[in-house]
Amino acid sequence: MALDVTVGVLRVDYPELAPVSRYDRKPEDLGFAGAGLGNEDNQTTGSFLGHAFSMETATSAPGDLEEAVGSFIGNGLKIIVVIGRGEDVLKVADLAGPDVLVFNASAPETSLRDRDCRANVLHVAPSRVMLADALAQFLVWKKWPRWFLVEGSNPRDVKLAEAYRRAAKKFGARIVEERVFEDTGGSRRADSGHVLVQRQIPVFTQEADEHDVIVAADESDVFALYLPFHAWTPRPVAGSGGLRPVTFHAAHEAWGATQFQRRFEKQSGRYIQPEDYNAWVALRVIGEAVTRAQSDDPQILKDYILSDAFELAAFKGQKVTFRAWNGQMRQPVLLTDSKITVSVSPQDGYLHHRSPLDSLGIDEAESACEAFNN
Repeated sequence: MALDVTVGVLRVDYPELAPVSRYDRKPEDLGFAGAGLGNEDNQTTGSFLGHAFSMETATSAPGDLEEAVGSFIGNGLKIIVVIGRGEDVLKVADLAGPDVLVFNASAPETSLRDRDCRANVLHVAPSRVMLADALAQFLVWKKWPRWFLVEGSNPRDVKLAEAYRRAAKKFGARIVEERVFEDTGGSRRADSGHVLVQRQIPVFTQEADEHDVIVAADESDVFALYLPFHAWTPRPVAGSGGLRPVTFHAAHEAWGATQFQRRFEKQSGRYIQPEDYNAWVALRVIGEAVTRAQSDDPQILKDYILSDAFELAAFKGQKVTFRAWNGQMRQPVLLTDSKITVSVSPQDGYLHHRSPLDSLGIDEAESACEAFNN
């Protein structure tokens, strides 16, 4: 049976300050470029079976989500990929209703996979606790168990810091000291920025308890990039600066990723961003499910994606699958210094009765998600 599948890709745009590094400026086609490549891959596969894949894209301010989702639903779309923050992913899921399948392609909030989970939401983006666990495994493997935790003052920074505290406890590390770097607002960049930072950061980090590594919780992009080479005590930096846990990055070349990177760069004219990769994965999950289940019904697709039969190659060394208890995609996490892939978690020796990938993030016994129980 030939199927005609159209996926809606919705990106929620927020007012933001310029990033600390101009390398981190967000491209106008962020997420859409990755989704486009995924749709192209689906078209290639689907052509052999008579299936047709297409996508519609839209951007929205947080206050205009009802209109954006309504437009998708009005056009008959039953699958939506969302690139946005946690509260807006939930809003889209609730606006779309239980008969629409929603893919979270960027929001890291752990609560979305826990007490605030929705039965119609699947998560291709890793959660904060998955990212924190991935970094913690490597730091403990390196025998750097003493952490100096520096967290930002914004709400997202506080949540990330809590994920690192949880990871330290889970894997046997010890946070020897914590300090809060206050975000005073205003521009984070200036021509004389390095002069000020060179004086401020050493004073801020002076006389910290003896530590092996500085772990930065700075999801707001305020200070973490300034920590390497400026801290009072010469120690490696990890977390939001230095060694970072990411879903994907442009320097990754292993497991066939070079060919994937080149295809993306040829199509988009730029390097890939995590949101692009997540959107690509979401489209490929949909395409694989449609091909294997021979259906475009959202409930049938969801059941197949959550089953033991589903798997997808994703250029990270292991095929990705989904956790049936909360809709989170199992996946390796890359650790990068932005130039190379330093390591990939889960690390050797971290075992789990189901899959080593389940050593990252909330396990089934810990989960407060009840939406997937039926």
